[in-house]
Amino acid sequence: MAKKTIEDIDLKGKKAVIRVDFNVPLQGGKITDNTRILGALPTIKHVIEQGGTAILLSHLGRPKGQVNPKFSLAPVAKALADELGQPVVFIPESRGEAAEKAVSELSAGSVALMENVRFHEGEEKNDPELAKDFAKLGDVFINDAFGTAHRAHASTAGIASFLKPAVAGFLIQSELEYLGEKTESAESPFVVILGGAKVSDKITVIDRLLDKADTILIGGAMAYTFALANGKTVGDSLAEPKFIETAKAAMKKAKEKGVKFMLPVDNVTVDSLDFDNMSVGNIGASDESGNIPDGWEGVDIGPKTAALYAAELAGAKTILMNGPMGIFEIEACAKGSFAIAEAVAKNQDAISIIGGGDSVKAVKQAGFGDQVSFISTGGGASLEFLEGKSLPGVAALEEK
Repeated sequence: MAKKTIEDIDLKGKKAVIRVDFNVPLQGGKITDNTRILGALPTIKHVIEQGGTAILLSHLGRPKGQVNPKFSLAPVAKALADELGQPVVFIPESRGEAAEKAVSELSAGSVALMENVRFHEGEEKNDPELAKDFAKLGDVFINDAFGTAHRAHASTAGIASFLKPAVAGFLIQSELEYLGEKTESAESPFVVILGGAKVSDKITVIDRLLDKADTILIGGAMAYTFALANGKTVGDSLAEPKFIETAKAAMKKAKEKGVKFMLPVDNVTVDSLDFDNMSVGNIGASDESGNIPDGWEGVDIGPKTAALYAAELAGAKTILMNGPMGIFEIEACAKGSFAIAEAVAKNQDAISIIGGGDSVKAVKQAGFGDQVSFISTGGGASLEFLEGKSLPGVAALEEK
């Protein structure tokens, strides 16, 4: 999909309504991870450098259509000002006369952040009246919120019907390039790492990637469903017995397509797990055949698997990672995910794409976030895009 971008429009003297994704983690009013703020900077800076005014719309958390001070974007305005090195006007409304008046008083080159769009019930319902009100705030619309592009909301898809031109910002442009073009026509060998909890969540992605990948490396709890499909025992591991036939079909397709489909040969196991307190009981391993006994639960790939996977990654030209190898949040269960993150980072000859959510956290926690080619900002959005689904927030933008 070739969409018009921020570089295709004239911004001088224009008020640009930019949908950003500032849904950042907050603890005690402090932002604990500013990745999403940093991701929006190139688009905001471009608008003000071109002599435009940046009017930012975002959501934060799930206030369920009610005004809730806990979900105010006020602290984000302060953090954004620090990153931009210039003041950010915080406007405590996002629709109506007061909002429109505040925006009309902004001078060219200034930046304003409107209050949480989800304080309005119509946001998640894609209410056209709300979308019209958002459209009244500016002269052009730029969507740069990839993390919410898979939702047809008033500030992501609805507004594009009422405010033209409606174009993509630099962040969405990069997401479409890396998750789209660079995986659609990936340079071979193309190695895909798929982890996470459920086969059911990833089966469409697995199916699509079997048409493109040379090798698929499976980890995370979804590996235990594949283990069941191969007649192994998985003890108390998280698995989906209902999806055994689905797993078998994926392995069969891989064989027919000549795709190397690799499953863990060993696993780290524990006899008890307390996620809330981030603790585990005794640590063990699967047996010689890769079986896990009753009373034990698989929590990570083992060292043999990590070494085999790292060897595959060393020769790759394109790498896509979606999902961690285990419960990386707990130190005792993180070695596999961190080893894979290191192997991806070590291969500087490959284009490496980290696809959203927990895999991004794992790569950053392992300390390799700055050594990969691209980190996606979309969790659910990146997954749906890789599945080949149309993203309403992107579809609503103008074609080139």
